[in-house]
Amino acid sequence: MKALVLEEAHRLTLRDIELPLSVGPRDVKIKIHTVGVCGSDVHYYQHGRIGPFKVEEPMVLGHEASGTVVEVGTDVTHLRVGDRVCMEPGIPQLDSPATMRGLYNLDPAVRFWATPPIHGCLTPFVVHPAAFTFKLPDNVSFAEGAIVEPLSIGLQAAKKAAMKPGDVAVVIGAGTIGAMTALAALAGGASRVILADVVKDKLALFASNPAVTTVAVREQSLVDVVRQVTDGWGADVVFEASGSTRAFDNLLDLVCPGGCAVLVGMPPEPVALDVVSMQAKEVRFESVFRYANIFPRALALISSGMIDVKPFISRKFSFSEGLKAFEEAAAARPQDVKIQIEMD
Repeated sequence: MKALVLEEAHRLTLRDIELPLSVGPRDVKIKIHTVGVCGSDVHYYQHGRIGPFKVEEPMVLGHEASGTVVEVGTDVTHLRVGDRVCMEPGIPQLDSPATMRGLYNLDPAVRFWATPPIHGCLTPFVVHPAAFTFKLPDNVSFAEGAIVEPLSIGLQAAKKAAMKPGDVAVVIGAGTIGAMTALAALAGGASRVILADVVKDKLALFASNPAVTTVAVREQSLVDVVRQVTDGWGADVVFEASGSTRAFDNLLDLVCPGGCAVLVGMPPEPVALDVVSMQAKEVRFESVFRYANIFPRALALISSGMIDVKPFISRKFSFSEGLKAFEEAAAARPQDVKIQIEMD
């Protein structure tokens, strides 16, 4: 079966590979339709590793996916052949302490698509647990279904923030995760989102949204804008979604007393934090690692029209053009937010 295989850093091939496709009683077999190219996929392609996760043998990429059920296991009752679905890519051990506490995303033994040594889903067919496979509402497209995964990170962040109706939120970073976090903050009750980035093209996607104030940080001071919008009080919630170490230089200046800072992006190295300034404001810190029990909420928000992800799907490539799709994603063109691959 053909797959888009990362052989090693900088070497990606579209070739045949033997993958397990045996359908267990609680599994479904899915014909893949659309797969998003994630920043982690690109990072593995460029560097061959992310932190302790190193590509030591060929690995199929891709973990943001949608498709159609073509076979169901004997114990599966909520899905049928022909159902359009999206798939949650991380499978925990169902009896682990983390899972039993409802924190299955924190299970150290979680098997996550396209995280070494687990193969991803950039291949025509996959077999996946039915419990982590979700039927798409009729008005949700395959492309929208494939962006549910990054949207779920934004929704997890909004959930961890414990947002209240009318909150003012700051989102630092307007890439895929930052954009999805801004949408999630609005859906979570924010009266205004102040969205900051160095790339104007990404901010432009929010130009028609009256509840979003965009800040091009090379031209404006984010701290000054937050002070102006909040009459000097500060934002109720600040989401750091850029992963830039420099974002922490004035992070605490953005948060109001008693406010919350949510760490979504992952800095490449340790950062300094002014603990006394944090204590003086009693700032609450939260962190996000993927998501848990969020996919159904994401689908409901897209289906209802509360969240519109379509403007953030930048370009599509065919499966046969998969190498080009990754080259384009690695080029990090300013106008691109989410590149997707559609199976031929």
